[in-house]
Amino acid sequence: MAKLVFGMNMSLDGYVDHTAFAPGPELFRHFIEQVKGLAGGLYGRKIYDLMRYWDEDQDDWGDAERDFAEAWRALPKWVASRSLTEVGPNATLVSGELDDFVRKLKADRDGTIDVAGTRLAHSLVPSGLIDAYHLYIHPVVLGSGTPLFAGPRPPLRLVATEQMDANVVRLSYVPA
Repeated sequence: MAKLVFGMNMSLDGYVDHTAFAPGPELFRHFIEQVKGLAGGLYGRKIYDLMRYWDEDQDDWGDAERDFAEAWRALPKWVASRSLTEVGPNATLVSGELDDFVRKLKADRDGTIDVAGTRLAHSLVPSGLIDAYHLYIHPVVLGSGTPLFAGPRPPLRLVATEQMDANVVRLSYVPA
């Protein structure tokens, strides 16, 4: 049975914004290796649209960007969306009952499936479908934006901390 893990970069004050901060080289290398080891990725529409950047090579990419793009392209992806009518390579559109789909996906797969997108993660919490949370804390205070957590959460238990680079810490939680 697969394990669903919601991982996200966030500011010290709990917001997500990919334009406000980015991973440094060491953390980016971590993400490359992480994606290579995943059984798949479950994406919300907004984050999927953002990640489609990796579908086409860019002239200014270095080796790390090419490595990430290769891992991203190989990753089986499921995209939860009510507005999309099609998705890109190696991706499947999920437009029906999401909780039922995710239960079946977890039952049919082994390994770790990444959950990407705050709204998507929020929708899975009430059903208890997220098995772990990996929060990458960046030393930035945004003061506003999209909160990582919106609404009630189940009680969480800290299971690991790891310094990812000179400035970023990953906190790993599971439902208590």
